[in-house]
Amino acid sequence: MPEAERQRLVDRLMDARRAVAAAKRAQDAAAESAARAQVDAAKIALGERGPVWWDDGAPDYNRHLIKNTPYAEAAPEAD
Repeated sequence: MPEAERQRLVDRLMDARRAVAAAKRAQDAAAESAARAQVDAAKIALGERGPVWWDDGAPDYNRHLIKNTPYAEAAPEAD
């Protein structure tokens, strides 16, 4: 993604996050819902949500306990 497009989307995301905060302060549920939809749209456009747009061939270990992945040996032990 070109840097100018990425920055435009990040700016849009930050504006939407500020709108969520303002709506929460105002206790305006409708405005908060609309602002959260804008946050979601910006995150999808940035590739942070939605289907993955890359394919590096590596297995997807999301939603797995770390102990059930190849990363288990590198993880600190829980007390």
